[in-house]
Amino acid sequence: MLNSIADVWNNVLQQLKKDLSETTIATWFDELEAVEIQGNVFVLYCPNDFKKGYIESLFLKNIKAVLRDIFSMDFDVRIIGERANEGENNRQNDRFSTAEFTFEAFVVGPSNKLAYAASLSVAEHPAKNYNPLLIYGDSGLGKTHLIYAIANVIRKNDPKARIAYVKGDDLTNELVDAIREGKTADMREKYRQADLLLVDDVQFIAGKKQTQEEFFHTFNTLYESGRQIVLTSDRPPSEMTQLEDRLRTRFEWGLLVDVAPPDFETRVAIVKNKAAMLGMTLPDKIANYIAENVTANVRQLEGTIHKILAYKDLLGNEADEETVTRAMQDILKRSSEYIPTPEAILEYICKYYGLEESVIRGQQRVREAVQARQIAMYLIRSMTNSSVVDIGKVFDNRDHSTVLYSIQQVEKKMKKDPAFAETVKEIKTNINSKR
Repeated sequence: MLNSIADVWNNVLQQLKKDLSETTIATWFDELEAVEIQGNVFVLYCPNDFKKGYIESLFLKNIKAVLRDIFSMDFDVRIIGERANEGENNRQNDRFSTAEFTFEAFVVGPSNKLAYAASLSVAEHPAKNYNPLLIYGDSGLGKTHLIYAIANVIRKNDPKARIAYVKGDDLTNELVDAIREGKTADMREKYRQADLLLVDDVQFIAGKKQTQEEFFHTFNTLYESGRQIVLTSDRPPSEMTQLEDRLRTRFEWGLLVDVAPPDFETRVAIVKNKAAMLGMTLPDKIANYIAENVTANVRQLEGTIHKILAYKDLLGNEADEETVTRAMQDILKRSSEYIPTPEAILEYICKYYGLEESVIRGQQRVREAVQARQIAMYLIRSMTNSSVVDIGKVFDNRDHSTVLYSIQQVEKKMKKDPAFAETVKEIKTNINSKR
């Protein structure tokens, strides 16, 4: 007899093993949780968007067929992502204790060695050495892995530790809901009572006045009571142009560490490590081939391994060069996107505004020259890997604060003036078309 939704799901998994391999079940279904049955709709929860998409495209028909066998009726299957309810803390705790997000599973290389060491130190001695710890770098380089690993160790050392995790954009949404429902006091207690506060992508609170106000007081409460704060962002605080100065200063109180794209040797190690975790052994030639072609970030490397495993399980294809190339097609396409040089951006803006390059690079304060110069700085920052210091050198050795001000002016005007925003987008599109 099936006594609960969990019993039903366990039965479904057992039946699925008749058509799908053990590896497929372990790889794709390990994070699925049965939520409820609403009429003829079977609701599942999956916190991993990548796996959620694959299950929806490849395995829904299998799940529906098993449900039909069990209940002698047709079911629709719906998979939901993140849910804001009382079970959220339990799911976070599961993530903080999973073997996937530990320091042992993190591949260390020259590009992330300092971030790894700082994170480990914070995990072993919270609020003693680096508070706050802010890890910054592009998406997909392991920032979230490190903060989960910190929580993993703290949870292991103190099972009663109160850990609060939130994404920057979710913090704003949560505050809006709390204000609407008259529950701001509950929200404050949730974060200000935490022993460890983890904020992922904190850059999203910049420009949000009320969110920054709330976070400022939350930060002070935790810091002054000796509790650990760990933040991640896509850039250092000095480049968060709309972040309040009082928050920027506090973010810089502790330690700022960056993570950069991994070098070739580290990428090979990541590929082999991820394959081993999924029960697959890759020949050196194949691991090297992946590492040579997928260079942008760790998430793309792991996505490639997941695809290879899917081809192997579903189609019986071995991990040869042809299979790997198929698995990498979309990623290779994205990785080959055109990245213009600062010179190419300047050249196009000169043509667009009909100005000499020396005018845009120089000190002239004519209105059109100022606008063209500010847009050029904004686009060089957003379209290339140039730092604000590097950009300043391009424009007659301007100070980095002048560059930041110019970028901020463009961002503000784009929000207020739709026509100006369209102009900037048009220029960006045309530069990208010059590949």
